[in-house]
Amino acid sequence: MNGTVDTNKEVQKKNSLAWDTWKRLLKNKGAMFGLVFMVGLVLMAIFADFLYDYDTQVIAQNIQDRLIHPCMAHPFGTDEFGRDLLARIVHGSRMSLVVSFTSVAISLAVGGVLGAISGYFGGMIDDIIMRITDILLAIPMTLFAIVIVAALGPNTQNLALALAASSIPIFARLVRGSVITVRDVEYVEAARAIGANHFTIITKHILPNCMAPIIVQVTLRIATAIYNTAALSFLGMGVQAPAPEWGGLLAAGRSLIRDHSYLSVIPGLAIMLTVLALNLLGDGLRDALDPRLK
Repeated sequence: MNGTVDTNKEVQKKNSLAWDTWKRLLKNKGAMFGLVFMVGLVLMAIFADFLYDYDTQVIAQNIQDRLIHPCMAHPFGTDEFGRDLLARIVHGSRMSLVVSFTSVAISLAVGGVLGAISGYFGGMIDDIIMRITDILLAIPMTLFAIVIVAALGPNTQNLALALAASSIPIFARLVRGSVITVRDVEYVEAARAIGANHFTIITKHILPNCMAPIIVQVTLRIATAIYNTAALSFLGMGVQAPAPEWGGLLAAGRSLIRDHSYLSVIPGLAIMLTVLALNLLGDGLRDALDPRLK
């Protein structure tokens, strides 16, 4: 009897959406590259303090070792203050990921709530929320973030809030569209018929069936957030020195690019590879979650 139950559980696992999605994702080499790269990057960010001490190796100046080209002692070279560039890249990954993940989480929470309310109730509520969303979407994301940071002041917290605010309309429209497609299906009508309240219907019956496009969009928005974090830091409106951030490192090396190009090339490659990995992962998830491609 127990053997039969275990067998049934195994069959259900293999036939589940998550298992089916994972099998299709494994076949996408680009998506797997993106996944492996991001897992490695996240682990590097988590254990950055074990790899390089922040106070002595990342921000402390060591003038006698300034502007050393890549070598065995310093694989990525050193900057104009003698700080090891590899150590700053490693700790900069933590800064970029924290800002991007935080901003996407805030924008998903706020935009998701607004989109769910708008799509589920419709009518005047939908019109008000969507017209505000249309106004915000008319403003370029980077420009919107610059305005917010300029008003609040350039620091890490304000940068995350600025990027979150600029992404809220995108998630609001995405969630609204997904909710509209499922709000009138049979299982939602059945939940209404047995007396379930609006909150229960939205959280337990509608949103769980809208997760596929949301997961894909989260992946792509993290890539955009990393890019915009670097862009604002490059302009001096993001993470402030001496804290390491890839865009800030790129900006610091531009004045020395003629004789010490590694100071700009290496941070630029870090940004490019991370954004590429996330885009590949997002595209792979889109294909894996699309039931038409089964």
